[in-house]
Amino acid sequence: MVAIDQLWKNYKEKQDAQAKEALIVHYVELVKIVAGRLYNSKSRELEYDDLVSFGIIGLIDAIEKFDVEKNVKFETYANIRIRGAIIDQIRSLDWIPRSARQKYKDMEEAIATLQSNTEGDITDEMIAGRMQITLSEFNRMLGEFTTFSIVSLEEKLTENTGFNPISENEEFNPEDAMMSQDLKDVLRNAIDQLPERERLIVGLYYYSELTYKEIAEVLEISESRISQLHSKAILKLKSSLNHIYD
Repeated sequence: MVAIDQLWKNYKEKQDAQAKEALIVHYVELVKIVAGRLYNSKSRELEYDDLVSFGIIGLIDAIEKFDVEKNVKFETYANIRIRGAIIDQIRSLDWIPRSARQKYKDMEEAIATLQSNTEGDITDEMIAGRMQITLSEFNRMLGEFTTFSIVSLEEKLTENTGFNPISENEEFNPEDAMMSQDLKDVLRNAIDQLPERERLIVGLYYYSELTYKEIAEVLEISESRISQLHSKAILKLKSSLNHIYD
C-alpha cells in the first residue's frame, strides 16, 4: 500500500489519476462523519446517502485545491470544504415546503419576542403557547427542523462574515474562516445565555464534533430529544444574531 504522503506527491506533482482516486477512498470517512452530523432521520426529503454524495463533491474539491506545502492539516481544510458543499447542495434543493418554512419563521418570531420580553429561561410551553400550538406539535416541528435550522444558522453566519466555505479561491485556508471578534462575542454571549443542557449540546456538537447519537449516549436522553433541544438552541442563537445584525 502506497503511503499517504506518496499519494499526495504523485497526485500534486504528476496529476496521477490513480493517486487522486486513492486519496478520495482514503479520506471518504471524513465525508461520512460530516454527513452523519448533519443527517436528521426525521427528514423525509434528505437521505444520509444524499448527504454523503454532496460531501464527496466537497472532498474532491478539497483534494484538488489543497496546497501540501502549507502548514495546514488536510483534515481541517477538508472538513470545512465538505460541510460547505453539503450545506450548499441542501440549500439549492429548496427542499423545505413553503408551509414548513412559514412554521419555522413563526417559531423564530415567537422565540425572538419571548427573548425580548422574558427574563430567565424560555420554556417549550411558553413558545408553544405563543405560537398557539400544542406542546407535542411544537416538539414534532423542532425535530423535523433540525437540518434546516443548522443550514439557516450557517447562512446567517456566512452573511455576516462574507466567508464562503466553497470559494473558488485557491488561497483559501482554514484561518480564512475565522469570524470577526464582534461576531464571536455575540455568539459567545448568546451561548452563555442558553440553559445548561442546550449549552452543553451546542458545545458537544460544534466543538467536540459529536453526532446526535453520541450526544444522546453522553447525556442519557433520546436522540430525538437531542435533535429538538439543538434546534431550539439554534433558533435562540439565530434570534440573537438577528437582533444585532438586522
